[in-house]
Amino acid sequence: MTFPSAPAAGLDTTSPAQRAAALRALHVPGHPLVLPNAWDAASAALVTSAGFPVVATSSAATAAVLGYADGEAAPVDEVLAAAARIVRSVSVPVTVDFERGYRLPPGELVERFTGTGAVGLNLEDSDPATHEMIEPARQADFLAAVRAAARSIGADLVINARTDSFLRQAGSPAQQLAGTIDRGARYLAAGADCVYPIGVADFAVIGQLTDAIAGPVNVGYGGHGERPLAELAALGVAGQIRPASRGPVPWSMRIISHPPRWPGLADLVGPVEPGTPDDVAGDGGDHLIEGETVGQAGGLVDGEELEHVGVRPV
Repeated sequence: MTFPSAPAAGLDTTSPAQRAAALRALHVPGHPLVLPNAWDAASAALVTSAGFPVVATSSAATAAVLGYADGEAAPVDEVLAAAARIVRSVSVPVTVDFERGYRLPPGELVERFTGTGAVGLNLEDSDPATHEMIEPARQADFLAAVRAAARSIGADLVINARTDSFLRQAGSPAQQLAGTIDRGARYLAAGADCVYPIGVADFAVIGQLTDAIAGPVNVGYGGHGERPLAELAALGVAGQIRPASRGPVPWSMRIISHPPRWPGLADLVGPVEPGTPDDVAGDGGDHLIEGETVGQAGGLVDGEELEHVGVRPV
């Protein structure tokens, strides 16, 4: 099973609108988009140097390198500044894990978020501080307001509606499934582009979700044992397969002294030439020391999780 190493043919990515179109076009049923997480400019450059067509951030990883806990503890100004640095460092679309919007009103959220140059964002439906589920109608109204605010300023955002029924164990397994399907339908109707039921690992349940939700379904990867990604594609997963993260690891010196050589990466994106430190940094290495610690596990830096997706650091 292979995945595209660049945005779809014929799609320009020079403007935000074109990058949003490219990101949306990469959500193809049976050909899922694999997104290892990044947390700063250096890790984003590492992702793109490995051939991935999109950079996706992790809120937990970004918060950690900024010196805060996950759960909207980081000041939104710092989160947005980190996103802007990532966008400046790469030439591919960037989608940001934006938790539940950092308590910003929809209009302000869109205005400030689009200022970073990022074109996609996750918005979750549980309270980041309390972990309580947000009432589905209220969350749908919030997503609709974000979409309306974007349209009002001529901005195109790819909204990934994360739903947390499985993660928060909201009811019995049957209730979690029914709740996720209901929420997915509401969120797509409100203007979301795709639905991300985080915390679901059972392949049979994933198949039920892709059958019942009339839009791209994204999943996290790493909790599925050694079963191949082809099985997820066969289930109809069309969206972002996000390799699991497990928290901070001190990886700065490994990146600098051992540039990425991952023979299994061809399973995901096709042949990739071995990199050099300059290749990883993208501009002579400056991003490696731009004031952020390269040391938070995303999908790329956790060796055990990498092996789940056929990527083996050597």
